[in-house]
This record gives sequence, structure tokens and C-alpha cells, in this order.
Amino acid sequence: MKKIIGLGLLSLTLTAFALKTETEVYICKGKGSKRYHYHSKCRGLNSCSTATQKVTLTYAQSIGRTLCGWED
Repeated sequence: MKKIIGLGLLSLTLTAFALKTETEVYICKGKGSKRYHYHSKCRGLNSCSTATQKVTLTYAQSIGRTLCGWED
């Protein structure tokens, strides 16, 4: 019984760790924005006239964003 509980806790801990280590990126919320940025001070965000938002890389890619040319 102890081994089963121990493995369950290990699995839960690894899952939580995996969720926390997801890469976060920045996007401009503007209608025509198409890129994501690793750094909030990226030159590519200078022309953003709306708010910027921190999101996961997976989410940014799922909405069609690609890496900013200044950061590749």
C-alpha cells in the first residue's frame, strides 16, 4: 500500500513540475498581431499599440503566432 501511495505522489509532483515549467512568452493583443516574443522588452513589441499579455508558448502557437524575427 505504501508503494502505491508513494508512486501516486511522485506522479502528481512530476505533473505539477511539468505544468510549471511551460515556457511563457509575450504577445501583443492587437488585431493584426502575428508573433510571440520571449522577452517583454523585445524590439518587436515596440510597435504594439494595445496591451501585451504573458501566455504559454503552446497557447501562442495554437492561435497561429510565430516567433518574432528579432528573436530567432
